[in-house]
Amino acid sequence: MKKPELKYCGIRSLQDLQTAATSQADYLGFIFAESKRKVSAAEVKQWCSQVHIGDKKRVGVFVNEKNANIARIANDLQLDVIQLHGDEIPKDAVNLRSLADCEVWKALHHNQGTIQQMKRFAAAVDGFVIDSSVKGMRGGSGISFSWESVPAYQQEAERTKKRCFIAGGVHPETIAGLLKWRPGGIDLASGIERNGKKDQILIKLLEERMNHYVSISK
Repeated sequence: MKKPELKYCGIRSLQDLQTAATSQADYLGFIFAESKRKVSAAEVKQWCSQVHIGDKKRVGVFVNEKNANIARIANDLQLDVIQLHGDEIPKDAVNLRSLADCEVWKALHHNQGTIQQMKRFAAAVDGFVIDSSVKGMRGGSGISFSWESVPAYQQEAERTKKRCFIAGGVHPETIAGLLKWRPGGIDLASGIERNGKKDQILIKLLEERMNHYVSISK
């Protein structure tokens, strides 16, 4: 089994970034939208000037924000990925790719129409984040969806050569249950937090269990 890419999202302090910087994550996510994990571009810029993150990539999460504002933040912070988590349409993603020199991903909620949405956005984005559908929440619910659907999402992403991350309810106790469905990427926030902060022990436990599962599944 190929090791999935890891994205640790919702970094909201210098301490969070320091913790995540020593992890095995491939992507580090910052939320620039209304959320308990919302941060400002100025804060992120300051933290990133103090912490060496190596080859980890920076992801900015936006919800129904104006493209000009997204591009300004993306270019100022040298983001590697813009993640759209609102009601954006394919045209928004296409425009963003012309304004900012980075990948654009679209977050979609798991439901009967998700595959169709992936097809709709395929030509406009570089990747997808599939999250649980929880009424009144854009993401960060900590609730998983039916992971039996993961292979279909992964297959559709591979067909169009896009990245595909699975989010919602992933933590050290559930990681093996998700890995058996062979996701290409895994997105976590609350699953590696204790008392609202990224936790070194939970991160280490999650990564150990993931690495063990991958090693015995080869």
